[in-house]
Amino acid sequence: MHITQLVFRAEQLRCQQAATEFMGQKFTWTETADRVRRMAGAFETLGLGKNDHIAILSLNSNVYFESLFGIPQIGARMVPLNIRWAAAEFVYSLTDSGSKALLFDKTFMPLVEKLRAEELPVEQYLFMGSDADCPDWAKPLEKLMADAEPKQKFEHGDDHLAGIFYTGGTTGFPKGVMIDHVALFTSAVSIAAASPADENCSVLHAAPMFHMADLATIFMFTVLGGRHVIIPAFDPEVTMNVIADANVTDALLVPAMIQMMFDHPNFDAAKLANIQRILYGASPMPEGLLRRAMKAVDGLEMMQAYGQTELAPIATILLPEEHVLEGDRSVQLRSAGRAAYSIQIKIVDDEHQPLPQGEIGEICCTGPNTMKGYWNKPEQTASTLIDGWVHTGDAGYLDEHGFLYIVDRVKDMIVTGGENVYSAEVESVVSTHPSVSQVAIVGIPSDEWGEAVHAIVISAAGAEQDAEAIIEHCKAKIAGYKCPKSVSFRSEPLPLSGAGKVLKRELRAPFWEGKDRQVN
Repeated sequence: MHITQLVFRAEQLRCQQAATEFMGQKFTWTETADRVRRMAGAFETLGLGKNDHIAILSLNSNVYFESLFGIPQIGARMVPLNIRWAAAEFVYSLTDSGSKALLFDKTFMPLVEKLRAEELPVEQYLFMGSDADCPDWAKPLEKLMADAEPKQKFEHGDDHLAGIFYTGGTTGFPKGVMIDHVALFTSAVSIAAASPADENCSVLHAAPMFHMADLATIFMFTVLGGRHVIIPAFDPEVTMNVIADANVTDALLVPAMIQMMFDHPNFDAAKLANIQRILYGASPMPEGLLRRAMKAVDGLEMMQAYGQTELAPIATILLPEEHVLEGDRSVQLRSAGRAAYSIQIKIVDDEHQPLPQGEIGEICCTGPNTMKGYWNKPEQTASTLIDGWVHTGDAGYLDEHGFLYIVDRVKDMIVTGGENVYSAEVESVVSTHPSVSQVAIVGIPSDEWGEAVHAIVISAAGAEQDAEAIIEHCKAKIAGYKCPKSVSFRSEPLPLSGAGKVLKRELRAPFWEGKDRQVN
């Protein structure tokens, strides 16, 4: 089993059908497979090969797409870098991974030039762009590919590492998750088997390709042999226009992207007429936003995938037919779905003992798509990967039908008056108030309760800022101790990580200033 085989199978079955479309440039599956082989050949001419680490720092592009197959073809390991990191995080990750080569595009040329002054293991700087734009200290990848002999053979595969995928970076330096070929392949097939999409579908890549969520979509739609429509980065208006103009049928969008698109002053539901499905995940989906999206676009199917990098990344899927807006089954909207085909799930307590159905504990997953561990971090590996089970750090419970309900990140749990409050649950309720556009729930210090539930709200356009109305809205839907004790309003966007997750640490910080820890 080798992840690069997906491209060559698509070449065999789909040949002259469209494979990628990027900034007006289109390649068939035959042309894409040839470019992958030539990229692999180019790497080998530079002395790169088995077990070498090749990092990627680039906006989305067809070349990025091709590198995800060209790198593993030679038995090397891909190291996609988060484009929103600070310089110190790039230095750390390149050094920690021991990357011998760095692929980069024009956007990051100034940054990479500065990084070259650091003591890095990088020996080859490969420019992903026009030969004319290539700096004199780098090598032009396109020319190398044009001159290279296409490589036919696969190196490594199966349980060999396909890549090191750095996760986090919001607290301390990121951890490198070791993922093998089997894990990537298993996740791709699991999502493809669950989705109604087929080889005639076209998927939009607006989410960053460094993130495992979009990587899974790349591999999934390559399994199907569908068309990959790629834009450099997410922009709400550009995304709507490309969906309309390129006849996109499927898209992976994190909730923050969906929010920005539907809140955009030029939002036009007609531009989404062709889209059949939106696959969402990577962060909690507020129920109010989900209902709004489903009602705004006729026939739009929503499909949720929950997971994390350590699971390559799939754990559960909430199918389109399980997105029920009314009736008894509407409660499923709050769930993350049921275990994907490759996954087994259990809920455990603080002693790692399984909990009965309905009880909240830590979500643990096992299957062929689990990570091999954290690169150079045996202690963190031992505390996360226990007896073959990935301990996710997420809190949740399973219902009688096997639906998984995620209530929070364990670290984001608020303890108020001795009661546990999970911010995702409160956020979902607040989001259904008509005056609320976006919300983040955090714990703030309280002399009386230890911590108090606080809502940070971005109001809907033209809505009145009424904190009491929001609090009363919550009291009608959830237990009193879970309701916000206070509400603050902000006009600037919520701070997001490169993966589109709200950085709650930044939101909490002003409230905890002067205290030695952000918990009471």
